Amino acid sequence: MVDAKLLKLPSAAHQHRHEHHQIVIGVRGEAELSVDGTGARLDTWRACFVPTEAQHDFCGSHSNHVLVINLDPLTPAFNTPAHADYERMMRVFEKPRTLQMDSRLQGFVQFTATEFDRAPENATLQQHLATSILYCMADRIAGGQTQSPDRNPVSPEVVRSYILNNLHRKITVEEMAGKACLSVSRFHEVFRDAAGITPHQFLLQTRLEQASELLVSTSLSVSEISYRTGFSSQSALTNALRKYKGTTPSRLQAGAYAA
Repeated sequence: MVDAKLLKLPSAAHQHRHEHHQIVIGVRGEAELSVDGTGARLDTWRACFVPTEAQHDFCGSHSNHVLVINLDPLTPAFNTPAHADYERMMRVFEKPRTLQMDSRLQGFVQFTATEFDRAPENATLQQHLATSILYCMADRIAGGQTQSPDRNPVSPEVVRSYILNNLHRKITVEEMAGKACLSVSRFHEVFRDAAGITPHQFLLQTRLEQASELLVSTSLSVSEISYRTGFSSQSALTNALRKYKGTTPSRLQAGAYAA
């Protein structure tokens, strides 16, 4: 039923179609997809659903990684009306769509990607994790929990872009609220509703994501990466990585060198 893998999309655009349903989920960096003429941008908070036979173009940034889940449309859950999950699963792929993930689902996807890296030969583990992601996403689609820009005055991706453009310096919640033309209390409320975490947690998460990416993809010193990603010192970055990601700069760099 489920075949899943971590991929890096090419920077040059490609176009194809296939005879299976597909979910493409951002894990690192950014990617662009166009499904049957409708564009979608993937990042670490979004997933794109590609129904069988839908023509789609795709390309990615230099550092992108995506989790691709392929699903056989002849599986009973998609093909047999008597199956208990048929109505829920058919709705998932009734049309191309983009799902903006909440913090719990985004965290689960990141955990899954880590497990894929840790156990690349364990197909059974990968299949179970990918199936769990599928059902988590189906529940959110069925419950109408997907979000679109016109339903919320604050887009986490707009905030993320602002953070990335100012990553090296101190950024306050007051500043982010001002950019959204909202009071601090209102900004905190609507941002948490949109992203599932507080603005401060989102800011820290974005800094850690970028620091981790630089640690594994460049030869910059830890001190320089700390400065570029807005941490007050090398020890502040090390402590944050250890506390929130269970790793250290040296471990990330060692893993990159080993690869």
